[in-house]
Amino acid sequence: MHTGCHNHRLFLTVIAALSLFSLSAATAQPPSITWQERSVDYGRIMSQVRWTPVADSMPKRGGFFEKGTDYIGVPYSSVRTTGRTIGFDIFLKTFLAAVENPQSVLYTENLRGKVTNAECYYGKVCSTYTSYALQCGTQYPSWLHGPNARKGVTQISPPSAQSTKVGDIIFRPPSRPGGGTHIELVTGITKGQNGKVTHVRVEESRPQTTWDTNYDVAGFAAHMRSNNRELYRINNLDAWRDENRADSFLFPNYEEDSASPSINRVLLLDRGDWVPYRKDQAVKFNVMDRDSKGVKALVIKRGNEVVETIENPKKSVIERSYPICGDYTAHCVMKDGSTSAACEFAVCDLSFETPRKRIPLNRELKIAFQSDNMNIIILRFVSHADRNTRYNLFVSDEDRRKGYVTAPASLMKNRGKMQVWLIGENRYGRLMKRQDLLLRN
Repeated sequence: MHTGCHNHRLFLTVIAALSLFSLSAATAQPPSITWQERSVDYGRIMSQVRWTPVADSMPKRGGFFEKGTDYIGVPYSSVRTTGRTIGFDIFLKTFLAAVENPQSVLYTENLRGKVTNAECYYGKVCSTYTSYALQCGTQYPSWLHGPNARKGVTQISPPSAQSTKVGDIIFRPPSRPGGGTHIELVTGITKGQNGKVTHVRVEESRPQTTWDTNYDVAGFAAHMRSNNRELYRINNLDAWRDENRADSFLFPNYEEDSASPSINRVLLLDRGDWVPYRKDQAVKFNVMDRDSKGVKALVIKRGNEVVETIENPKKSVIERSYPICGDYTAHCVMKDGSTSAACEFAVCDLSFETPRKRIPLNRELKIAFQSDNMNIIILRFVSHADRNTRYNLFVSDEDRRKGYVTAPASLMKNRGKMQVWLIGENRYGRLMKRQDLLLRN
């Protein structure tokens, strides 16, 4: 983790590596840029961002982030379906906008004790960091990065600084059966005049934000020996990702995440800005008027239609919910007749049904789904009996037209509970819904 004193609160660091290519054309980069170099650049979008809390109530492991202290790297938090993953579920700029709102979910919500390995409502963990960097459409857990779970990847043994390359991943296996695992990304190799490697730079997401360590040869060897770490090399990125390609979805959006956002100084939402809400979920508008120009009215619109005009809101938090799905904006009319920048958000709905809660073993399972103002993109299946039985069923345009998918019988092989996650996305982000099924004979 890095902290320091800087004057620019929301300065998104544009690292030197990003100058190698234009992220304004992220899908059409020069062929001289390898996917490994691109992974470093993408990972550093998240690991090098600077932000400063505006209140003391933003939770972290063992306490709270300090108001007025500058931090580097997005916060560590395993948000699951309760919070949102930065880069996959929301833009980086949505997190940065929430940082600037003392009434946002970053300060009013605490996932500690509610979600395993989580504190902050928005965050990343090791595997969402590496999956984002490695250009995946959704995360692979750390234990599914290696050759025992994926094609196109090999283990480098014995691991050493001299055998390591940029883009390699480092896996820390569990210390006991069922224990935690960890994944790291090699983002830099330094060589001396004799061509020998002198340093290996490793980046990772771990409490409290992200870590960037430049090991010398001896330090890297000690790091690899610690907890019996393993070194993996992806030889074929497309085989390793399979259908899980970032460019097949709206998120991750590396172009938006790499840009320096303009954060609204008059008005922000409880979830930041540029963000989806569930239908009928409360939307809290914080009229901040940080430059004290005076607010005459708050105007909320769905598309081009004015939904509500709230006269003389002053500095306050105004709560509304919306039963009609669509893309919304909110802006303030100032006392001098000017208008503030608009906050943008979407109201969406998604749901799914299974034939029954108790599912027969080794049989196909038909799952019907529906959505409004959001495309269903993935159904994820996670077995409680075997965590390696984790499968992403990617939803096609034809599936969306039919309104259902059929999960293969091979997924229904382990007795006990299975999580099913429905994932949808639109241009503002992703939402998830979870059901638990019981598989039995």
